[in-house]
Amino acid sequence: MSNTTTPTTRTITLTDRPPVTIREDDWPIIASSQSKEFDNQYEFQANRTSKWHFAVRQHDDGRAIVYATYSYSSTYQNARNYRARAGVLLAADATKNNGLVDAIRAVSATIANAEHVGTDADRWPTLRDECIADLPAVEI
Repeated sequence: MSNTTTPTTRTITLTDRPPVTIREDDWPIIASSQSKEFDNQYEFQANRTSKWHFAVRQHDDGRAIVYATYSYSSTYQNARNYRARAGVLLAADATKNNGLVDAIRAVSATIANAEHVGTDADRWPTLRDECIADLPAVEI
């Protein structure tokens, strides 16, 4: 009997191009930020839930994926659930200098302007700044 495990994969939606599927162990998260909001005292009792997530993954070869997701769900009758996704794949040379910061800003702007994000769009500047602050420090 062998103890082989199947690597965990993830499909990430990119903006204006097809999604990509990655092996999570080959693309570790190097920076992230997230937030959640719900009505009621506990999330499992919530009628409405909003979730925001920002992440930067980087491969050993220097390529990076910057992506964000937003979801809104409601149990109210005739309410519409909604998901928005945005992301970019950067070549290794594009991650140098401020390339990752520029990509985080671009993805933040794209998802904040997505249809139906509405008043929840005001959360993205904070998440963007938190994600930038979570990037690995640059030695000077």
